[in-house]
Amino acid sequence: MPGLDGRSASARRFRDLVNAFVTDMGGLDRCSEIKLGLLRRLAATTVEAELLEARMVNGEPIDIATLCTLASTTVRLSQRLGLERRARNVTPSLGQYLAARTAPATGDTPSMDAEGTE
Repeated sequence: MPGLDGRSASARRFRDLVNAFVTDMGGLDRCSEIKLGLLRRLAATTVEAELLEARMVNGEPIDIATLCTLASTTVRLSQRLGLERRARNVTPSLGQYLAARTAPATGDTPSMDAEGTE
């Protein structure tokens, strides 16, 4: 976001949450701009709720209605996004598999074949 100092703890937490949410959605290449905007709103409401919760835990008075509103907003955004971890296909391609099988072994870790035998 232009004009903002991104070095604060809240800014770092916001970035971490956005990155985690994007990962949970299957990666940046699977997110439209609209979805990215919703993910940023979700991260922002989460950070704000966490800040309120920290104040509450430290014994400071907070507005419970605001905390409840943030919690409800977080739930609605999560439901709208269908936020759940999506598995990525990490199976190597045939070419990658064959290249790994023919590459010289490095280190002292024994190489294994497809059946798991050395």
